[in-house]
Amino acid sequence: MSGRIPPISNVPVTGESLRALIGVGAKCVLEIGAHHGTHTLMLLDAFPVASVHAFEPDLRALEKHRKSVCSPRATLHAMAIGAVNGRADFHVSSGMPPGIDPMTAANYPKGWDQSGSLRAPKEHRNAHPWCRFARTISVEVRTLDAWAAKHARGAIDFIWADMQGAEGDLVRGGAATLQRTRFLYCEYSDQELYEGEPTLAALLDMLPAWEVVRRFPNDVLIRNMACL
Repeated sequence: MSGRIPPISNVPVTGESLRALIGVGAKCVLEIGAHHGTHTLMLLDAFPVASVHAFEPDLRALEKHRKSVCSPRATLHAMAIGAVNGRADFHVSSGMPPGIDPMTAANYPKGWDQSGSLRAPKEHRNAHPWCRFARTISVEVRTLDAWAAKHARGAIDFIWADMQGAEGDLVRGGAATLQRTRFLYCEYSDQELYEGEPTLAALLDMLPAWEVVRRFPNDVLIRNMACL
């Protein structure tokens, strides 16, 4: 497994670098965990002919996303992608990072909405004690396979996933769809910040046909070798 995990790169990923790798002609892009829409806008710009499907279950983030993104190529889905279909508890994050500047804090009038997850927090409470998880909400959940069977039956060029520890659920519920997906960018942690969160090595074991293109401090970009 160590041979599949390269050293960390500190060169940030950009829309331009993604376009150079994946191609300007990408047609289908998924963003799982779309938050306020910052990356949705980046993806729309990077892939000028792609349809971008964005998924977000946090009501606060959905409100901001709807105000930030207005494009006929973008579709916002108010749901989570997970391991099973139905409804599930979503652990809502709150609080505010210490020392955050007032202008940035103003983007979170209802509290910190970047760390919510279908997975219960574990070591996250120790790593970021300012971040609280005081409540849960019930959200709609679809597996990637169930959603794609109705809405994306062809090739998927790229998935950008920001799932706060639920990356394994994406893979478990999306095996068939990932077989026809070319590239995946997702978070990872070798510390179990959320219950059941896979390490990078475990995540790669779940995706044996994939190879690492570039590893970042907390994210990884991988390529499906079966789709070359």
